Amino acid sequence: MRIARRPLLAAPFILAGAARAQGSWPNRPVRFISPFAPGGPQDLPGRFICDHLAQQLGQPFILESRAGAGGAVGMQYVAGATDQHTLLLTSSAIATLPSMRRELGFDPFTDLPAVSLVTESPLTITTRANGGLADFPALLAKAKAEPGKVSFATSGIGSATHFAGELLAVKAGVRLLHVPYRGASVALNALLAGDVDLVIGDISIVLEQIRAGTLRALATSLPARTTLLPQVPTVAEFVPDYAVPFWIGLFAARATPPAVLAQLNTAMAPLRQGELAQRMAALGATLRLDGPAPLAARLRQEVPQWQQVAAAAGIVPE
Repeated sequence: MRIARRPLLAAPFILAGAARAQGSWPNRPVRFISPFAPGGPQDLPGRFICDHLAQQLGQPFILESRAGAGGAVGMQYVAGATDQHTLLLTSSAIATLPSMRRELGFDPFTDLPAVSLVTESPLTITTRANGGLADFPALLAKAKAEPGKVSFATSGIGSATHFAGELLAVKAGVRLLHVPYRGASVALNALLAGDVDLVIGDISIVLEQIRAGTLRALATSLPARTTLLPQVPTVAEFVPDYAVPFWIGLFAARATPPAVLAQLNTAMAPLRQGELAQRMAALGATLRLDGPAPLAARLRQEVPQWQQVAAAAGIVPE
């Protein structure tokens, strides 16, 4: 749990105090619930946005981890919240989980109003630099020769990275072994220890190790190569029509009125041209913060798409 503690500027503090006196939002600390373990790609934008909103709106904004069940625990927690001061900062796992569970305990379309997309970035398929996979064709060749033997680690069952691996297996006509971990950083440690062959994860998690020569990126998940790793091919160069954007989105609890969603987006808008945008670009991500409509549309598009992938992969919802 992290609380933003930068000093508040005098003028915003006075305005925020006046607003609270009139009963306006926020009138107490606001929590951003991350449904994943600390150390994942949501941490940097989450901390930065919390810090910024604390300055803008005059209340502490807290980034809190409630991990478990591929993100379902934290999502259920926010969906069940009855206040207006609990938000959900989640990855695109919110679009994949309906393919894994018959009963989520919430409806992602109605119980978690969209606030905004936060970031969008490519996933990387990464192995150890001293491992046996020299490039992406070598990966495909081994997976075809030894069905179910090539293992890939992700941040959990039902996560966006899990489904990126399942989509790869379906489109490439191979069998891969999924090994879920409790968070992206734990999955990365498993790769470094030699416990798995691959990690499929957000580029920001592996970029430093790739540049240091410890890890080798075999491919990235968007149609175009990333400028950060221009020598690394895309999966689509070998597996046609493969494209998986990794995104982070901000959702609210159902009790949150539209006026609060609008207030949040207005308060976050200056970040699009500031330091956070530059820092995310340096990690291969695009900072979005473009309001509720694009996020809601993304969810409506991806939920049925991943349900089709689950059916093709033989995944039966529990």
